[in-house]
Amino acid sequence: MNRKYLPLAATIVVFIALFLVGGAMYKNFLSTLVLGNILADNAFIIIAAIGATFVILSGGIDLSIGSMIGFVGVCMAVLDRMGWHPLAAAALMICFGIAYGAMQGFVIDFCDIQPFIVTLAGLFLLRGACFMVTLDSVPIRHDFVDLYASARIPLPGRGVLRSSAIVMLASLALAIFIAHFTRFGTNVYAIGGDKESARLMGVNIRRTTVGVYATGGFFSALAGVVYALYTSSGYPLAGSTLELSAIAAVVLGGTLLTGGVGMVAGTLFGGMILGLISTLIIFHGSLNSAWIMISSGVLLFAFIVLHRFLVSSFNLRGTS
Repeated sequence: MNRKYLPLAATIVVFIALFLVGGAMYKNFLSTLVLGNILADNAFIIIAAIGATFVILSGGIDLSIGSMIGFVGVCMAVLDRMGWHPLAAAALMICFGIAYGAMQGFVIDFCDIQPFIVTLAGLFLLRGACFMVTLDSVPIRHDFVDLYASARIPLPGRGVLRSSAIVMLASLALAIFIAHFTRFGTNVYAIGGDKESARLMGVNIRRTTVGVYATGGFFSALAGVVYALYTSSGYPLAGSTLELSAIAAVVLGGTLLTGGVGMVAGTLFGGMILGLISTLIIFHGSLNSAWIMISSGVLLFAFIVLHRFLVSSFNLRGTS
C-alpha cells in the first residue's frame, strides 16, 4: 500500500472497529439513525477541522478556530436582531473569516513569526471581540433557522442527513478537490514537506501561506455559521477549546503535525471517531463526560505513536 494511504486506512479501521463494538454492546447502535446523528452533531467540528487540515499540511497551526466560531455566532445573532437575513449575515462573516485568516498568514510569513504565536494572539483578539459584541447568549429567531433545521435527506432505515451534515459533506467535497486536484493543494503539500525545497521549485511561499490561512479562516467561519444555525443562538463563550478538538480530528484522521503528509478525507473519519466515542459513552449511561476526554486523549496518543512508527519505518526502508 502507498505510504500516504496508511494513516487513512488506520483511521477507517479504528472507526469501523469502534462502530462494531458499539453494535455488539447496544441494541440498534448499528443503524443509519446513529450514524446520521453523529454526522449532524459533529458537523461544525469537522468543518473547522477541514480548514485546520490545510494549515497542518502546510506545517502550521491555527489556534484561533474556536474563537472564530464564537465570534461568528454572536455577530450573526446581533445582526439578526438588527433585521439582517441569516444568509446575508453568514456571507459577511465568511468574508471576515477569509480576511482574518489571510491577515494571520501574511503576518506569519512577512514577519517570520511562529504560527503558534500569531494564531494564539488571534485567539485572544477574537474572544475579546466576542465579549465586546455581547456578554449574553442571544437567540436567532428568523424563519430561515426553522427552514434550515427542517432540511434533511432520508437514509436507508430510520436515519436522515440533517442540514448541518449536508453542509459538512459539501464542504468536504470542496476541500478534497482543492487539496488533491489544484495547484494550490500541491503547493500546500510541498511547503509542508520542505519549505526551502518548495521555494527552489518556484512555489510562492507567501502567497501559499496566506492562501492556507485564508482557507482555514473560511472553514472556521463556515463552522461558526453552522454552529449558530444549529443552536439558533450566539454565545460569546461558544467554541471554547474547539480548536483542540479540531486539531485532534485532523491528527486522528492521519495528518502528521509536521506537515506534508495526510489526506482531507481522513479528517472526516477523525471527527467521526471523536463523535463516536461521545456516543458510546452516552449509550453506556453510567460514565460521566470526563471519560470522553480521557478516551479521546488515549486514542490521540496512540495515533501519534502509530504515525511516528510508520514514518520511522519508511525512513529506514528508504535508507536501506
